Amino acid sequence: MKLSIAIADTHALPSAFVVYRGFETSILKAARLGYHGVELALKRADEIHPDRLQALLNQSAMEVSCISTGQVYADGGLMLTHDDPRKRREGIALFREFIDLAAQFGQLVNIGRVRGPVNGRSRDYVEALFTDVAQELCAYAEPQGVTLILEPVNRYETDFINSVPDGVQLMERIGCPNMQLMPDVFHMNIEDTSIGPELSRYMEYVKYIHLADSNRLAPGQGHLDFLAIFREIQHAGYDGWVSVEILPLPTPDVAAQQAAEYLLPLVRAYNEQVLFTN
Repeated sequence: MKLSIAIADTHALPSAFVVYRGFETSILKAARLGYHGVELALKRADEIHPDRLQALLNQSAMEVSCISTGQVYADGGLMLTHDDPRKRREGIALFREFIDLAAQFGQLVNIGRVRGPVNGRSRDYVEALFTDVAQELCAYAEPQGVTLILEPVNRYETDFINSVPDGVQLMERIGCPNMQLMPDVFHMNIEDTSIGPELSRYMEYVKYIHLADSNRLAPGQGHLDFLAIFREIQHAGYDGWVSVEILPLPTPDVAAQQAAEYLLPLVRAYNEQVLFTN
């Protein structure tokens, strides 16, 4: 298991769920705190230059854990289930660029609210639109070794794919091995019957996990039992990234430090296989 933190460009929306803004300073700050990687929250693939990114990663001994795309929907309004085929093609073209970037960095591209809401449309119609787009993107991503990871999001932010079982059902409909799930324990705390047991039950679909406490602050600042969650996913054999996607409060530096100080000992214990015995 490795620990990552979500970062964005300086032009990210104030509402973006990232801790740090400014790639160059953020990567170095995260490295100093002990994170193993950074999750790049992008609006466009050209927000960051691959050569400069690689130099920063080499300098800091860091990795890119994932390309996340929440700002595509929040800022640009694009969605992969838009009724207008031209808008869908625009979204697909943007995701092809993310996939090209992920082929060099991280091999994972997140799909969150950019999938679009049902919003009064037929759910079967929206699922069919998304299935067609997902299958096309998976076919493009597969030769590059890239996996698309669908993030269930709670009902207060979208009405399409809220829980892990919702996501599993859609994965089975899509039927592509490089389309998997990116559960977020904050959303799971609202939507799922449990967190650790649900992750364990559906582990074959889980590729990446977002961490935030019950109040969207750094782990340790709310009421979620992260030790119990880690024990469950260790028992199920999870060996991927966990990434901190939290509010940058009380300040970005404090939030990032709180998360690192709380989670890094758990990650070390996880990797040493001692969580069951201690």
